[in-house]
Amino acid sequence: DVQLQASGGGLVQAGGSLRLSCATSGIPSNDWHIYWFRQAPGKERELVSCITLSEGSTYLVESVKGRFTISSDNAENTVYLQMDSLKPEDTAVYYCAARFSVSSRCSGHYDMDIWGKGTQVTVSS
Repeated sequence: DVQLQASGGGLVQAGGSLRLSCATSGIPSNDWHIYWFRQAPGKERELVSCITLSEGSTYLVESVKGRFTISSDNAENTVYLQMDSLKPEDTAVYYCAARFSVSSRCSGHYDMDIWGKGTQVTVSS
């Protein structure tokens, strides 16, 4: 079974950095896309970023471009979300998710196949 484990959240001051990790297990091939979503209290879940494991193609939502970077270490079966210049509005529970796909692009509105548990990110002003 495919499983995901998100970690790396915490409390940080505005302007600080955190690196989230999504450790994957049981993924049988590189025909999977890994996603980072976030959900703040009272708000809808939002797609933040995604990456294709086969080609490393990435997507970042406009509000985090220039501050967040997504990457994958296929040897370590881990996808990272490096978050720099954090703002209070980045405060949310961050979830990683996975979807089987042979597409070269991961962006779009899709149902995820697997969800991991979230990790809390809190940015103080």
